[in-house]
Amino acid sequence: MADGNRFFPAPRLILAALVAGVLAGAVAVYVSESGSGNNAPTQVAVGDSQDDVACAAKADRAKTVAAAATGQVAALLPADPPQSLKGLAFNDPNGEPMALADHAGKTVLLNLWATWCAPCRAEMPALDALQKEMGSDAFEVVAVNVDAGNDAKPKKFLEETGVKSLGYYRDSTMALFNDLKTRGLALGLPVTMLVDAEGCLIAHMNGPAEWSSPDAKRLVETALGTSD
Repeated sequence: MADGNRFFPAPRLILAALVAGVLAGAVAVYVSESGSGNNAPTQVAVGDSQDDVACAAKADRAKTVAAAATGQVAALLPADPPQSLKGLAFNDPNGEPMALADHAGKTVLLNLWATWCAPCRAEMPALDALQKEMGSDAFEVVAVNVDAGNDAKPKKFLEETGVKSLGYYRDSTMALFNDLKTRGLALGLPVTMLVDAEGCLIAHMNGPAEWSSPDAKRLVETALGTSD
């Protein structure tokens, strides 16, 4: 089992937001004193499709799951209301276009990261450890790189950080980040969303967290309905 403090340094002073210009605009990276998440309130835009209506009915479920987010993942917020993320598009590990709907039947921890995102460098090994220990037919960590350009820098980044269990998902257009920004879900990077087997957003977080910690594993177990 991975050590809950292995990947993150001791508490630090709050760092100024790191702004990096990428394609259409700048993306702010938020780092909290604890290194775990950003609880800034968001207003989530929800459509009126049948999928959104079905997801919105899961508000109580979202609150129950988010209530299990304690300790190292306490910054995770319940979706208010839950909404469908089935249409989120990016490339699969083979470089082919896909959507989150292709993971139907599987609970997904969807994470967006970039090579220039300092907290992502600390967070990625923890996400990798979570996938290695808990990845299954029922659960997957889907970490999507949003760097512009080719694959060289992202793949070097994964090699440098020792990531081996995560699939190489990619969106070099920033369309995925901008979609989530429009929905009020993405303030900066990293951003992480817990999505259920029907493609409904259950909970979300801006900022890094220790995803290999016992707290994170209990959260995943609650989302899967396998907790004691």
